[in-house]
Amino acid sequence: MQHYLFCPMCTSPIVTKFLDGRDLDVCSGDCGFVHWNNPVPVVAALVYCNSQFILARNRAWPEGLFSLISGFLDAGELPSSAIAREVKEELGLDVLSCDFIGFYPLKKMNQIITAYYVRAEGTIFLNEEIADIKKLEKDSLIAFDFGPLKLGKVVVDDALLKGLISRV
Repeated sequence: MQHYLFCPMCTSPIVTKFLDGRDLDVCSGDCGFVHWNNPVPVVAALVYCNSQFILARNRAWPEGLFSLISGFLDAGELPSSAIAREVKEELGLDVLSCDFIGFYPLKKMNQIITAYYVRAEGTIFLNEEIADIKKLEKDSLIAFDFGPLKLGKVVVDDALLKGLISRV
């Protein structure tokens, strides 16, 4: 949880107060500011293109670590539009369809992930954010070890349960 020293609304000192069943940063003045610490919305895509699933390695990640395409929503953007934008930006692919898989709270990073199964087309072109990709057949994806990025495996398993992957 981010701790403020001073209120961003009126600059009064911030105090911690038990409110709504938890400790929250609140303004000691009269403006009523409460830092609710709501999660940041993020989108993630399990991408299927040219008969293969595409996982990516962010440049900041160590060698061998791959996961789903993901990114933050822009202000006013729909999650489905955000994931189409992220797939285009990071892989250069055009999204043909976007099927909802699920919502996933990522408490450690204070994020809520909205995951989609995305069918895309085109030629892969990596932007500066992506260091490498891994192309997997269905069986390899199901058995893939996401390492510390365990959410990728949860999303894949949920896509299987929903019958999204079996359509491939």
